[in-house]
Amino acid sequence: MSETEETSSPEIAIVCDWLTNMGGAERVVLAMHEAFPDAPIFTSVFNPEGCPAFLGLDVRTTWLQKLPKSLRYKHQLWPVLRPAAFKKLDLKEYDIILSSASAEAKAVVTRKQMAMHICYCHSPIRYYWSHYEEYMQNPGFGMLNPLVRLVMPAFVRWMRKRDLESTHGVNRFIANSHEVQRRIKEYYNRDSEVIFPPVDTNRLRPQAPVQKQDYYLVVGRQIPYKRLDLAVVACSQLNKRLVVIGKGSEHEELKRRGGANVLFLENIEDADITAYFQQAKALIFPGREDFGITPVEALSAGTPVIAYKNGGALDYIQDGINGVFFESQTVDSLMAAIGRFEMINFDPRTVSDSAERFSTARFINELRESVLNHTNPNAGPPPAPQPPALPPTPPKIGPIRPDDDGDVLV
Repeated sequence: MSETEETSSPEIAIVCDWLTNMGGAERVVLAMHEAFPDAPIFTSVFNPEGCPAFLGLDVRTTWLQKLPKSLRYKHQLWPVLRPAAFKKLDLKEYDIILSSASAEAKAVVTRKQMAMHICYCHSPIRYYWSHYEEYMQNPGFGMLNPLVRLVMPAFVRWMRKRDLESTHGVNRFIANSHEVQRRIKEYYNRDSEVIFPPVDTNRLRPQAPVQKQDYYLVVGRQIPYKRLDLAVVACSQLNKRLVVIGKGSEHEELKRRGGANVLFLENIEDADITAYFQQAKALIFPGREDFGITPVEALSAGTPVIAYKNGGALDYIQDGINGVFFESQTVDSLMAAIGRFEMINFDPRTVSDSAERFSTARFINELRESVLNHTNPNAGPPPAPQPPALPPTPPKIGPIRPDDDGDVLV
């Protein structure tokens, strides 16, 4: 190999599960593109209407893009086909494959000798592993749910094996939180480094001191696993003002359970959302997330967070400094945390500054350093890890259901 070849920049490709609507995972891919602007983006399917930020970028799709439009974006229909589609991608010209995966993108195959596959993992596939029980409660197929529950145990056991096989082509894992790092070790028996996902910490940061108003805030999709019911019921019982921004399958039930002190807002302007974030006493974050971008956005706005003490929140909430924790997902535990919160004087500047370690610029710098400085061109294929033993049957039904905030459920 010549000196020029040795010192030339590696050819990089970015691979992600799908690009159909904007969420945390899609913002990660955009930041990856900022880090490596010459890298094309490969994905299973692309919906330009749902992801306008990707218009004009070099986005390349699999054969799944040829499916009828009414079917191609229904992710839950294609978990068997997506790995096969990713494996057929022609990536032989690339030295580094950087995948962003909460589903099957990590199944992609490097074609070039000594190429490296680095997987930025939002979570091992939730409905096979960490959240299988919750998914069984509501698989999302409507009237077909009873039938789906009958076939799910055998199907999931088979797909777990395939998912473990797909990890053998990954040279290095990067986790988006310490919670996900733990899952990667538990389910894939692989080590990983943690690089927190990018958050636009400038968008909500106040340019001048903001007068806090007497209300709490909840923002997000109103679906069961988010546990927004805890905030609605707790604030109703305490007669505390609560603003709930968003919509989802739980919307009508939440409105039914909310008192006169709970205000529900759906489609509001960005400027109004900014004002609500900045003026709230606190954001209530009662769910368990892989990471959770919304609470970090609240911190950047100078608004402390009352969070369930689990999951990604452990990476950014400092109890008594930028928020408080509650120990269990119960109304009583949350009400006690609200009472403790109101005994503490939080400094908005300190709260806002605590979000900076999650900025987009920080993510880009850390990712570039990790990919370029820690990549061994002579590493060859990764060693095949010894996967954790699979139980005879998947576990039984449990209490919640996930999505992907970054965090999407397929």
